[in-house]
Amino acid sequence: MIRSLSAAFVLSATQAFADAPIVVTDIAPIHSLVAQVMAGVGTPELLVPPGADAHSLALRPSDARKLSQAEIVVWVGPSLTPWLSDPLETLAPAAAMLTLLDVPGWAHREMADGHDHGAEEGHGDHAVDPHAWLDPEIAMVWVRAIRNTLVTSDPDNASTYTANAGDALAGLMSLHDRITADLAGVQPESWIAPHAAYGYFSDRYNVPAADAVADSDAETPGPTHLAELRALVEAGTVTCVMSETHAPTDYATLLTEGTDARTAVIDDTGMTLDPGPALYRDLLSAIATQLKDCTAS
Repeated sequence: MIRSLSAAFVLSATQAFADAPIVVTDIAPIHSLVAQVMAGVGTPELLVPPGADAHSLALRPSDARKLSQAEIVVWVGPSLTPWLSDPLETLAPAAAMLTLLDVPGWAHREMADGHDHGAEEGHGDHAVDPHAWLDPEIAMVWVRAIRNTLVTSDPDNASTYTANAGDALAGLMSLHDRITADLAGVQPESWIAPHAAYGYFSDRYNVPAADAVADSDAETPGPTHLAELRALVEAGTVTCVMSETHAPTDYATLLTEGTDARTAVIDDTGMTLDPGPALYRDLLSAIATQLKDCTAS
């Protein structure tokens, strides 16, 4: 009897998982939010693997297969991943599509100088800064949209999605409160960002960067701009210069050498973190900790 019950339980659990919708996400922070809402029902697929550049990626055969099987696609939008627009149209035409930049209920930022990662490809709104996941309050809006999309596509698991979304929203509020407290002592414009991706985060917590090394992570800063940044550091108004996980630290070293300014490494997508429900929390917590410690007097 025990063996029969165990077998029935395994069969039931397997069937429940098999019935879960096939959900494909673009980057790890979005994958994390979707994974939180899908907990106990299924696990979303991730297109952009840890360590890869979300802005420019060649679609692998395994990625094409994921898209062709997708029932739901959750992505930031073409302003972040212009290379993904055409494959979505050709490989996943029947999938329910949730483009998070199009979700109403939050304020968009403009990229510095109108720069956009999709501009060269002719996709997307060239003025929109796509890095909105770095604001937990925007993430709350997106979690509600993710919940609604899942409930509509998979009503049999609606109660689980709704309960999970409630837990995710509570966790995001708690995360927001902790970061607010941690960054309360950080002086505005006391740091230099590696590139112009952290505006949503710095706006939310009133810790704007004095400047950025580059407008985008694919841009090489010119000598005039580097000289201007170096002057800020030498004047003592900037006490921290950040670099990113996947980028060389040469600029941070160049800008701080011979001064008391510190350097630190931050990351906007969680390149060194394990994908999963906890990644979003760990990503933003790490940014806040590095910023607090690097700017400390």
